[in-house]
Amino acid sequence: MAYFVEEIIKFLEEQLKVERVEADSDIHHDLGVTGDEFFEMIAEYSKKFNVDLENYNWYFHSDEEGVLSIGALFFKPPYKRVQRIPVTPQMLTDFANKRKWDLQYPAHYIPARRWDLIINRVLAILTVAAMCVFAIVKCG
Repeated sequence: MAYFVEEIIKFLEEQLKVERVEADSDIHHDLGVTGDEFFEMIAEYSKKFNVDLENYNWYFHSDEEGVLSIGALFFKPPYKRVQRIPVTPQMLTDFANKRKWDLQYPAHYIPARRWDLIINRVLAILTVAAMCVFAIVKCG
């Protein structure tokens, strides 16, 4: 079964609750779809159009959901280590017809450990521990 860009556009308009999607619309920049919303859209697209995402590298296409990241001040998250590559309905159509995410990414290095997230977790644990100690001292 061959897919046409109009089918992908209709899917995006329904999935993302947006209007005026064009074949060359940058889903992240033009439509404002980022973080979790972008991830959910790609997952649903993969299911609906049976696209193998084995070669999909999310950090080239969108950022992460979240608030201020203290760890990111010291260690860049993956999406800040690469140049963003737009995803368009035309690309999604091409990949749907190939049944796989068929994009050659530029050479890049992403560390195995996410030090930005590790720092954030440690700070969160220390904050909770400090609040507990403060509460014990205050009530004790």
